[in-house]
Amino acid sequence: MNDTLAGWLQILALVGALALTYRPLGDYMAHVLTTGKHLRIERGIYKLGGVDGDADQRWSVYLRSVLAFSAVSVVFLYGFQRLQNHLLLSIGFPPVKADQAFNTAASFVTNTNWQSYSGEVTMGHLVQMTGLAVQNFVSAAVGIAVVAALIRGFTRRRTDRVGNFWVDLTRVVVRLLVPMAFVFAIVLVAAGAIQNFHGIHDIATLAGDHQSLTGGPVASQEAIKELGTNGGGFYNANSAHPFENPNAFTNLLEIYLLLVISFSLPRTFGRMVGDNRQGYAILAVMALIWAGSVAIVTANELHSVSSSAGHAAGGMMEGKEQRFGIWASALFAVSTTLTSTGAVNSFHDSFTPGGGGMTIFNMMLGEIAPGGTGSGLYGILILAIIAVFVAGLMVGRTPEYLGKKLGAREMKFASLYILTTPAVVLVGTGFAMALPGERASMLNSGAHGFSEVLYAFTSAANNNGSAFAGISVNTEWYNTALGLAMLFGRFLPMIFVLALAGSLAQQRPVPITAGTLPTHRPQFVGLLVGVILIVVGLTYFPALALGPIAEGLH
Repeated sequence: MNDTLAGWLQILALVGALALTYRPLGDYMAHVLTTGKHLRIERGIYKLGGVDGDADQRWSVYLRSVLAFSAVSVVFLYGFQRLQNHLLLSIGFPPVKADQAFNTAASFVTNTNWQSYSGEVTMGHLVQMTGLAVQNFVSAAVGIAVVAALIRGFTRRRTDRVGNFWVDLTRVVVRLLVPMAFVFAIVLVAAGAIQNFHGIHDIATLAGDHQSLTGGPVASQEAIKELGTNGGGFYNANSAHPFENPNAFTNLLEIYLLLVISFSLPRTFGRMVGDNRQGYAILAVMALIWAGSVAIVTANELHSVSSSAGHAAGGMMEGKEQRFGIWASALFAVSTTLTSTGAVNSFHDSFTPGGGGMTIFNMMLGEIAPGGTGSGLYGILILAIIAVFVAGLMVGRTPEYLGKKLGAREMKFASLYILTTPAVVLVGTGFAMALPGERASMLNSGAHGFSEVLYAFTSAANNNGSAFAGISVNTEWYNTALGLAMLFGRFLPMIFVLALAGSLAQQRPVPITAGTLPTHRPQFVGLLVGVILIVVGLTYFPALALGPIAEGLH
């Protein structure tokens, strides 16, 4: 079988698997977020935490719960790393230095999973399991909880209540993430991923040399790493490492896992608002952007004219795994940068200017196609609100979306959401390029070096976590600056999302009239895609022109 046929078959298999999952998983998540019944284990958790499972919260209380839970998580994970050498299963590793521990704590709590360290020589097994893996579960659940609150803002009327954060968090973890991660961890073990408590082993190679290999509970962490759009790898090579990603089957499975929840959430949205057509419209926008990005990156890596040697060889294989090749590497790169996953099976720094530039652009879109667990859906819903507002300006009518009027208050929250992340990205990149000591961290000069810095702050602020891998970021300045970028990029947008949810919930629904914009038709899908591309293009074009565009033209 030639590479082209194999590439097309894996794409079709992935799309087919996602299509089969869309309805049952989306419906199940809607049930989890709307049912009034509590499981026995959930009631026990509520009692332990002093939570009234039947009480609703105002949006401000919901927000304080999100921020308090996340702040405690950062402190706990920071302390866990600093005390690592006193813990069981530390396998002899020393405590993590302060700036790196802060960066890692901020990274995993914000669902970013940026890593300025090599996991196999830095983190002991207990920190990996009880610290990092736990945050893989709960940080993903926080995103789904926030989008659930936003959807309730559309569905509720004349109330200041948007749900209960502690109930949403517990249900998503107990009923969704833990069961799915358990099943797929077993599948990964059966397919060749390792799962043990081994420490560092010295082995003799076939060439007569010695190599140190670290074992660990890899498969269990790999499952939730992808399923929760986390991305932090047990090993520095991430999903290019054979212990994490043994073969072509597990590679396709991991791509499926990092897409499945986010691609199914539009169905959940449609069910919760009482109109499945709305979910299909959002899904169509996500699918169009994802498919276009896959086509662009794959074409650039197969047929780039920026390297005559790569073109003559039939594609750019530098930085890519021989086990997976160009098609699977491009598919993984697009899927991981269009979600907030950040896992990699190849190194984006070695991609062509067009391919590497597209991975940056994917993150600049706000990771909405389909985006992170929860964060992708609430991101695209904010952009849908912007699109409805633009359409309203065209016809001189007060915009409405799902029966709620979008007045000045709602548009301020939506606008602040859109502006926050680009501000963090561009200000952070500007400081890094203005400081001579930080410019020295670039391993390449010129446009490609600038792209490395731009990629780092884009990845951090958008809570992606992948890297160009051509920049030295394990310094006090970068660990601190990128850690702050992750925190600002995660929680400032959440403030505006929950404020918007509260504002919408207080409204009385308006009836649909002949002047109401239909938001379930192909015309709206096209409008939303256009608004997304224009907003991102106008915001980031100058920075892209200095980086990947300049490199490609050169």
